[in-house]
Amino acid sequence: MVYIFNTSLRDNKKIRQELQEVIGIGKLKANQICDKLGLNPNLRVNQLSLTQTDMLIKSVNQNYYIGSELKKMIKDDIKRLIRIGCYRGFRHVQKLPVRGQRTHTNAKTVKKRGIMFVIQKKNDGARG
Repeated sequence: MVYIFNTSLRDNKKIRQELQEVIGIGKLKANQICDKLGLNPNLRVNQLSLTQTDMLIKSVNQNYYIGSELKKMIKDDIKRLIRIGCYRGFRHVQKLPVRGQRTHTNAKTVKKRGIMFVIQKKNDGARG
């Protein structure tokens, strides 16, 4: 197994498929990376040379946010939305769907967790 981008890539799989295992790289980005570097679509991970591996790592690190960097950016964006008091931030706080999804018949699990979270917060305040 090859270990790059904090992810273990399986040796016998195609490079385009294994790049999709990295958090932040989907099908489109994996295809773009391989096309940009001129990698054969049928190339396996264990067939990569050291120079190709170095080029891959440099290209991804320069052009994309992946892994923990991406997760940190998402968390910071959500905190910013909550801090400025916008509608989306309010929906995040209440643990409800943010992007306009229907809540009357769908998202019941999310609604239950959100309601339980709000009830627990209110009860914790009453004890003190």
